[in-house]
Amino acid sequence: MAVPARIEVDLRSCAEVFGSPVGDPDRTPRHTISEVAAASGLTAHTLRWYERIGLLDPVDRAVGGQRRYCDADLHRLAFLGRLRLTGMSVADMLKYVDMARQGEETYEGRRRLLEAQREEVRQRIVDLQATLAVLDYKIDLYAGRVADKVGIPAKCQYNRVEEEQSA
Repeated sequence: MAVPARIEVDLRSCAEVFGSPVGDPDRTPRHTISEVAAASGLTAHTLRWYERIGLLDPVDRAVGGQRRYCDADLHRLAFLGRLRLTGMSVADMLKYVDMARQGEETYEGRRRLLEAQREEVRQRIVDLQATLAVLDYKIDLYAGRVADKVGIPAKCQYNRVEEEQSA
């Protein structure tokens, strides 16, 4: 009697899939809500909310009713997390997900939405760079004043401008 060949599948852990959401995702529902919460940093409550409002497709359930997420769910969560880091509103994230569900005919709309968000991120970076310059100035100012108070010679004082010019 022939014995069926053993199939070895290289399944990545929940944290590995979330941390590196590349390639064609495995659609086998296998990750528990606690695993997904730990990997994503989202709470179980937030994961259920994402599903309820439509950011996630309805999640498969195990026999006992417990949610089981597949790698595709983790890919979407990782992307949504990136969108949140850009400051995108949940409403705009919902627009994006709704367009994605409609298929290829929404590529242009999705591109425009992402371009608008990219412009907001670029402006925020400019604002943060200006803020960083102010902080650096103040730090240098206070470092010089503290050094003066404790009697450190001027040549030993922290001065970022001189360091950057000599580099």
